[in-house]
Amino acid sequence: MGELPTRVSIREVGPRDGLQNEDPVPTEAKVRLLNALSHTGVSRIEAVSFVHPKAIPQMADADEVWAAAEKVPGVRYSALVPNSRGAQRALEAGLRELEVVVSASDTHNRRNVNRSTEESLNDISALIAMVHGADGECEVIISTSFGCPFEGDVAPARVASIVDRVVTDGADRVAFGDTTGMATPRRVSDVLDAVRARQADVPLLLHFHNTRGTALANILTALRFGITEYDASVGGLGGCPYAPGATGNVATEEVVHMLHDMGIDTGIDLEALIDAARLAQQIVGKELPSGVLRAGPRIS
Repeated sequence: MGELPTRVSIREVGPRDGLQNEDPVPTEAKVRLLNALSHTGVSRIEAVSFVHPKAIPQMADADEVWAAAEKVPGVRYSALVPNSRGAQRALEAGLRELEVVVSASDTHNRRNVNRSTEESLNDISALIAMVHGADGECEVIISTSFGCPFEGDVAPARVASIVDRVVTDGADRVAFGDTTGMATPRRVSDVLDAVRARQADVPLLLHFHNTRGTALANILTALRFGITEYDASVGGLGGCPYAPGATGNVATEEVVHMLHDMGIDTGIDLEALIDAARLAQQIVGKELPSGVLRAGPRIS
């Protein structure tokens, strides 16, 4: 572990991962939230997901949302895709940064997509090639990297072996998903140690849930490994799969508030971000779990 980085890049995932886990909201409201976030100084936004509408009705209007959204210069927009058909839709819509998910846990992968992890990895190999053929980039997100709600602990060596496979297949970046908030600083260290011992240079991104209150501690741990890319969701928008009523994604404004106080730059205007969190709360019609949204910054 080295010194802390001086700058961190946060990918805002509220418009996709956040709203996907909430009751459906109107297209116009999604566009308003996306546009508001685009003007906070955030450098990356996960905007939509091109999935079958029967699978995730909350994302059925992905084409309409993306077509109507303001594309702010300097902001990189991405889309989550489940398969090659979704990737083709995203590419046709003009997106060139795509993400695809596979579970480190075989049981979780079968529950999600009715196939083994190995079968999904075979499909992802072809998907990466297709995206690269269209001059795009493909990030592979490994969910249940820190534990599975069905299998329990997931061996860090298994996560590292999946990283080896997707890097060999051409993944541009690898992300680790804390799918049900099972990560702790210890688990984060174990996974990063295992991965970095085998893949020293591949870009890594971490996606934490605050289900059990450890998200900020996990980020601090990852910072000490030099990790500079993180997902977060405005207001803490989004639930936690398989943990009814639990807090889901770590709130973007909580992450930014902590990082700025540590002297780590994000390029994000915290006040503008809190305004966007208020808008998100209004759109979903319920109180969101973010402490910074409720209490404000420690010093206004």
